[in-house]
This record gives sequence, C-alpha cells and structure tokens, in this order.
Amino acid sequence: MAELPLHASFPPGMDRLELLQTFVRIVEAGSLSAAAAQLGITQPTISRRLQALERSLGLLLLQRTTHLMRLTLDGERCYEQARTLLERWAVFESELRGAQEVPEGILRVVVPHAFGQELLVKPLAAYLERHPQVAVEWLLHDDQAVQDYIAAGIDCAIQLGKVADSSLVCLPLSQVPRIFFAAPSLVADGLPDSPEALGRLPWLALRTFYRNEVSLTHRSTGEVRKLSLRPRFSTDSLYALRSAALRGLGVGLGSLWAVQDDLLAGRLVQLAPEWQAPTLPVNLIYPYASFYPARLRAFINIMRDAMPAVMLEAEAGTPPRPG
Repeated sequence: MAELPLHASFPPGMDRLELLQTFVRIVEAGSLSAAAAQLGITQPTISRRLQALERSLGLLLLQRTTHLMRLTLDGERCYEQARTLLERWAVFESELRGAQEVPEGILRVVVPHAFGQELLVKPLAAYLERHPQVAVEWLLHDDQAVQDYIAAGIDCAIQLGKVADSSLVCLPLSQVPRIFFAAPSLVADGLPDSPEALGRLPWLALRTFYRNEVSLTHRSTGEVRKLSLRPRFSTDSLYALRSAALRGLGVGLGSLWAVQDDLLAGRLVQLAPEWQAPTLPVNLIYPYASFYPARLRAFINIMRDAMPAVMLEAEAGTPPRPG
C-alpha cells in the first residue's frame, strides 16, 4: 500500500491530528452533517477541515453529490492510514500521560450474562484486589450492541461474536468452542450423527447467535453444511437454553464450558461430535479516544493476560454450576 505524501503542507495553526480525526469521523458517520452532530461543531467547520486536509495532501479524498458521498481510492488509503496513525498516537499519548497514574474511580463494563456471572468473575476479582481505589459497575447484557458508549458512560465491553462496529477498538481475547447437545430422553432412539439427523429433531435457538440456520463443519473432511431450523423455543439467554435442553425440549447449540458438568453427569449428551459449529470470538471493545484512564488500561491488561487460562480451566470440566 502506497504511503500518503510526507511533504504535505498544512495551514498555519491547523492541527493535523484534528483534521485526520475529522476525516475519519466523516467516513464513519456517513455524512458531513452526521459527523458535525457527533463532534458538536457546525457543518461548515467540518467542510473547511475536509477542504484543508485535501489541499494539504494535494488529494481528492471524497466525491460528493447532493445525495451521495463516496471515498476515492486516495480517500480509502487516507482513511486506513489515518485510523492506524490515530490509534497509535492515542496509545503513545495515553502511556506517556498515565505512566505514573494510579487506577482509581468507577469502571463501567458491559459483559454477556453467562460470561459475566461465571467465567469473568475470577479475573475481575484479581483486578479489584490489585487496584483497591477502583470500583466496578458490572453490567450484564446479552444484546451485543451498545449503541453509544460515551453517552451511556461505558468504558468498555466484552463481547462474544463478530464485532461489526468499525468505530471501536477491538482487542481479541479468546475463542469459545460450541457443541450440539440435548437431554438423553430426546435421543432415546439413537444419537444423531449427521446434519440430516440433527435437522429432524426439535430445536432450541439462542437468538443472539443463531435463529433459523446453523453452520456445521466436519472435523475430518472440512465439509461445510448449512442446517435450516424451525425452533420450538427461542431465547437470548444461554442459561435458559441450557434449562430448556435439560427438560428435553429440544437440541441446543451452546458454549462447551456452560454444559461441561451436565455432560460429565449424563444430564446432557453431545450430538454429532464429528460436526463442529464455528467457535465464538471473545473481544474486548472500547471507543477510540485521545487518552485512556489508568483504570481502563489496567483492566484491559488483566483481561488480555487472564482469558487464555480462564478458557482452559473452563474447558477442563470444572466450571461452576449456574444459579
């Protein structure tokens, strides 16, 4: 990828980072007016900043008509490189300004219900023990989208599944294996060993991750199959899915750690073990900012270091029982 011009001449008194931040916000907001509203400035100011950036670089970054705004090829390069530059600058500035800062204050974190009640409590406890001047608001939400972190006062979130919002910093932490499971009574006539056999059984849906279709990949051959579903029961709670499966209501697809003890005790059985569902990525996400407080940086470091061990322990067959 070609680099942007290094000889760009910026007008006197014009903050280069501010111009790049404005350009990135225009692209991610989808229009100059939306970017102006998000930044709390006027649309003419946004337009002047964009024009100043284009003049200084000697490049046309956006093609605009009455009803359309589109990045040029130079604009695409500028956007990608500006995002990287701003992210690195934020880390650099944060580390310099906060090198001696003691974590304190209130940290607000959004986490999925099951993860937040079980697997993440241990590293959270380590965080609180290490930083006694911090208090944590631990907010349990299975809705994967927090629409406006700043307005909601959220510092960060731990999210399962793909992160679609490109305006957030996304730090991969781990992967969660998933399996197909059911009560023994549901499969008393024989365990299904193929997608077709699975499809003939009644189903439960964890609507946060699947509703009317699941994807399966064969362990040995790599063959991928799509299975269409008509669930009898649909929920956004992993615990409710597990409870429904224990009562023989249908087949569930869920995190291995959450049903590991039920499998060992024979309350649930794994179905079609040669067919795998995609793992769920675990990401820690937070807004881009020019400075991150010490309490957030410390939380990020602890979660990043702890998650591999947390998942290994959970998959070893010793997770705590829900409820």
